[in-house]
Order: sequence, then C-alpha cells, then structure tokens
Amino acid sequence: MKIEELKEGIRNISEPRRTGYGNIRHKLEDIIIIGLCTIICGGEDLADMEAFGKSRQEYLSKFLELPNGTPDSDTFRRVFEKLNPSELSSCLINWISCERTKRGTVAIDGKTICGSGNCKHKAYHVISAFVAENQLTLGELAVEEKTNEITAVPELLDLIDVKGDIVTADAMSCQKKIVEKIIKKKADYAIGLKQNQPALYKDTKDYFNEFCDDIPMKSTLDKGHGRIEKREYQ
Repeated sequence: MKIEELKEGIRNISEPRRTGYGNIRHKLEDIIIIGLCTIICGGEDLADMEAFGKSRQEYLSKFLELPNGTPDSDTFRRVFEKLNPSELSSCLINWISCERTKRGTVAIDGKTICGSGNCKHKAYHVISAFVAENQLTLGELAVEEKTNEITAVPELLDLIDVKGDIVTADAMSCQKKIVEKIIKKKADYAIGLKQNQPALYKDTKDYFNEFCDDIPMKSTLDKGHGRIEKREYQ
C-alpha cells in the first residue's frame, strides 16, 4: 500500500475545521495517518495517538510534513469528532482496494462483537466484506441489530468494488434487493437458501429430488459455536 495514494484520498475528505482563521497548525492528512498507524499498531485511544506520534516522530517525518510537530490528544479528538465518517470510510476502502491484484471471492458476513454491549446499549453488530485471496477486509458497516443486515448489505455493496467477483453470503442475504444490487455491481453470487424463502426453497428442493440420482452428494458433521451441524451438499 502506497502512502501517497492514501494522502491523495485524504485530500478529498472535507476539512472539518474552520480554515478562515489561520490558526490550523496540523495538516489533516498528518492527523489521520498518525491515528491510523496508531490503531494498526495496537493503540486504543487519543492519548495513544499522541504518544505514538511523539515516539515515532523522526520516522513519521519521512513521509509526513508535521509542520508543528505531533498533534496532541485534544487535536485528535476535535478532528475525529467532526470528520465525516462516510468520507473517511470511503477513502480507506479505496486505498485498501488498490492492493487487490486479481478478482476472487468476497465473503459478506455479520458478526456480533462480544463484550461490546452494556446496560445502555446492545452489543454492536458489524457487517463486513472479506476478500479471501488477499486476506483483506474491503469494508464494514455497524448495524443496531442482526435483523438489520438485510438493509445494511446493499449499503455495504455500494461502498466497495466487486466487479468480476463472486459474492458469498448466508441465507439471511437471500433477498431480491441484495441479489439485484450484486448484479448491478456486475458480480456473481453464491448465497445460502433456507426456508426464509419458502417458495424458492420448495422449488429448489423439488428440482434436486427429481434429479438426485444423477447428482453426487456429500455430508459433513461439524461441531462449533455450541452446536453440532450436519450439512448435506448436492
């Protein structure tokens, strides 16, 4: 991943600070890149960003301007509070996508983040698009509940480039709008089918029953996530 490509993307992000007063001491790209590097290296909060920037200032100055040194934690807070999250997300997704050398499989799945819930809110649920061939997460969206995956998947597809890919998803994504969105993005798909689509499920089952003698079958038995799953493939 080239740092200059990331800088170019950051320049398309709206400047959240008041630029007419002449009191901006740190460049937006410096703040975002230091924050990103901090998180990649295991940092967790604004104080970590300041500490990381100061401890690595000599190295960071090789590709960042840092006209007034490293921003402090208050500067990181003010900027990240006002940044447009959609613009930042789009910038990072486009930057990561540059690393894709070939088309392949994009797996869309939702996971509940353990330990993220408390007495004030439920645990966070995140929809992600993962590229198996490159081991890259192309994009993520947070949703309030698992049932909101149906509306979130088309939004996630709008953010990423899947042209020429095979998009995979579980049976919850077996919806007309999701399939139409995948086709519109010029991708193929392999989506699970269960009885949440009763008519299609029945038609598919009847078709396989009619030709079952000519189609090989494979069964697997797996244990995980507190349950035993038996799967049959045709």
